[in-house]
Amino acid sequence: MSEAFSGRDVYHSNELGLPPRGGSPTFFNMNIIAIQTRIFTVGEELAPFVVKYIPRPEESDIVVVTSKIVALAEGRVAPLNEWDVRIKKESEWALNTRHAWITITDGMVMANAGIDKSNAENQIVLLPKDSFAAAAALRSVLRRRFKIKKLGVLITDSRTAPLRAGVVAAAVGYAGFSGIKDYHGKKDIHGRKLTITRVNIADSLATASALLMGEGNERRPLAIIRNAPVVFRDKIDRNELHIPLKDDLFEPLFRFARTKRTD
Repeated sequence: MSEAFSGRDVYHSNELGLPPRGGSPTFFNMNIIAIQTRIFTVGEELAPFVVKYIPRPEESDIVVVTSKIVALAEGRVAPLNEWDVRIKKESEWALNTRHAWITITDGMVMANAGIDKSNAENQIVLLPKDSFAAAAALRSVLRRRFKIKKLGVLITDSRTAPLRAGVVAAAVGYAGFSGIKDYHGKKDIHGRKLTITRVNIADSLATASALLMGEGNERRPLAIIRNAPVVFRDKIDRNELHIPLKDDLFEPLFRFARTKRTD
């Protein structure tokens, strides 16, 4: 569904819960508003751009921003001919394959160190220098501007998954809310205690938002999430989503990454 909102194109997504057995339906609703903007330019200030285009945030909203415009605001661009050099420089580990560079950057496995050629005019766009710091800074500005106490900021980037077609999104930085929900010690629907289950809140919200924000020429680098099932907090642990390679479920597949780096 689309509607006019202060001259902007606005798109909504709703999630409804399933009814419990033998009882009345219980509904759970989360709204996502993706905002179409003009093209963001290199070196432009991020906060004024966001303030100009987003609808007025409400308490407990999450403002979503693509990593690309954050990086452009920081001037994180380079010439096209520096593609390989920049990927290796931005990576903790890199392996060149026939499709792309497989890299570990900021503790995450990603293609090409997150560096992108799409929607970048005759240049490449790197990831922001510190997406968590950028999210915190933008959150501070928006809270003061709109006089809001509970507000989250989420910076997203595209990701691919092994053996799955298409891209989803991941949170490269966020502020104002906990990025993970731990079910350890809680009971499932049959009363059994859960031992290891955790839900990646930040990446889930990033992917839900990206579905409306798009990957092509939509020009929707901003979104607002309302009624998200998150815990808002001023201080977050930026490493809460990180798992050391030695402890990761897929460690056998990445064992070579401990010792090998290719140029």
